[in-house]
Amino acid sequence: MPVTVVVGAQWGDEGKAKIIDLLSRDHTYVVRYQGGHNAGHTVVVDGERYALQLVPSGVLYDHVVPVIGNGVVVDLPTLFAEVDTLEGRGIDCSALKVSSRAHLIFPWHQAHDAIAESVRGDDKIGTTLKGIGPAYADKARRVGIRAGEVVDPDAFRAAVRARAIAENAVIEHAGEAPLDVDAIVDAFAELGERVRPFVADTVTLLHAAVAAGEHVLLEGAQATFLDLDHGTYPYVTSSNPTAGGACAGSGIGPRDIDRVVGITKAYTTRVGAGPFPTELTDELGDRLVDVGREFGTVTGRRRRAGWLDAVMLRHAVRNNTLTEIALTKLDVLDGFDEVRVCTGYRLDGELLDAYPDRSDVLARVEPEYVTLPGWGEAVSAARSADDLPSAARDFIDLVEREVGVPVAVVGVGAARDDVVVRG
Repeated sequence: MPVTVVVGAQWGDEGKAKIIDLLSRDHTYVVRYQGGHNAGHTVVVDGERYALQLVPSGVLYDHVVPVIGNGVVVDLPTLFAEVDTLEGRGIDCSALKVSSRAHLIFPWHQAHDAIAESVRGDDKIGTTLKGIGPAYADKARRVGIRAGEVVDPDAFRAAVRARAIAENAVIEHAGEAPLDVDAIVDAFAELGERVRPFVADTVTLLHAAVAAGEHVLLEGAQATFLDLDHGTYPYVTSSNPTAGGACAGSGIGPRDIDRVVGITKAYTTRVGAGPFPTELTDELGDRLVDVGREFGTVTGRRRRAGWLDAVMLRHAVRNNTLTEIALTKLDVLDGFDEVRVCTGYRLDGELLDAYPDRSDVLARVEPEYVTLPGWGEAVSAARSADDLPSAARDFIDLVEREVGVPVAVVGVGAARDDVVVRG
């Protein structure tokens, strides 16, 4: 059962692309299974930085077939801007496959996103305004347009026109300027022609790969606590980044999965609104942001930062049935005199025995910390566990004890080979 799932174990931005890139060396297919171009995956190879939004991270290897799965919502202008940039830098994207079942994003989705956020006032979700939520809403309403529809150009043009006219009525009713229907139809007819050679029945493709013993890597965007069902609702994304979502978003069944890798930073960050028990709003938080360069790959927004939260990691282990942890950005903590790990929550003085199921409760908890001495030296040159300072090893050991699964990989820098593989 050579299928591996990689999932973020926090609120996203954990450095999944680095770990996916590492694992892609041993996989033939790398599959994005949910999300859209609101995801930003960054890989640094030989000093070159690649910022990916839709194309799976494995595209940087010649032997990998990158697949955009059925659970993804695809913005075609962004996809081809990304493909053109990659190919302009010498990265061959010809093997890319786009699921015929993947839903497409259109300008009306972005318009609806902006309208919805504007009416929320001070209660904004913090969406990236890229139309992801409205596209998933159309999928659920059964009025979406899927990538497979481009195989019939006339029918595709008619479908785009009908939807654009219908959505314009809603947009105008909200008091906004209508979209240019003819311009949208013409633009997407051209994009449809371009995407057509990439469109495939990826579910059948991936089942054939698994049957043939090929190694398949399922790549999630966002993370566990942004999951529509299991995250800090309503401050969540519009899909299911958890390991269960990997099955629905790729078409591969759960019994074919034998490895689930959870990615976590050595500290915690989140973007936008929502509860954050270990957030640091002082100089230490600013320092984590500055040293860790905690600004969004896609939006450039400053992330909120705080200490590592083992309570949420334990919940992520359970929710995703994680087999192991990849701990990234350990090097960011190099200069700290001491580091802290949240090992428990108290609510009104009582120790909780589980991660809260309500965001309003999570917003009220008080974190309990274990404080460890810092290591006071750079870890970026480490390539084995023995190379790490003893205090850094103690930090990793504490994480393992708290979450109950091994820390198999440790990221010690931004570059592709800045990793320690343990055990």
